[in-house]
Amino acid sequence: MNRKYELMFIVRPDMVDEDLNKLISTLESSVTSGGGIAKSEVWGKRRLAYRVGKFNDGIFVLMLIEAGGATVHEVERRLRVTEPVIKFLTVRTDEELKRLDKIKKLRDAKKKVSAQPAAVAAPVAPVTPAAPEAAAETPASAPV
Repeated sequence: MNRKYELMFIVRPDMVDEDLNKLISTLESSVTSGGGIAKSEVWGKRRLAYRVGKFNDGIFVLMLIEAGGATVHEVERRLRVTEPVIKFLTVRTDEELKRLDKIKKLRDAKKKVSAQPAAVAAPVAPVTPAAPEAAAETPASAPV
């Protein structure tokens, strides 16, 4: 069963672009060999929130993975043993996407329901003029 994951990992800031591309392609090939789909984005060099090891900066890479749990486990194992990787985090996003879709459908249903009575209430019965006796009974100006 394929599920969707976001895998963010941070590599050393002094890593050469060629080596970074090689690492990313290796990880993507391990996902595709496991029967999954992987897309990656390099976010570039950014400052870390706190010092990790001896590094204050790191190159951030986001991978969107659609695969089974065993494939993701293998990718995490590879990241653990890869020396230039400082940190990584994997988050399963398919449950969150399902929840957001459900909320969106509920909002759309509420919009349809609130718009429907306004369209039905448009044809209003014609207003009949008030009788002259009723107008005479109500004074136009009341004493203050």
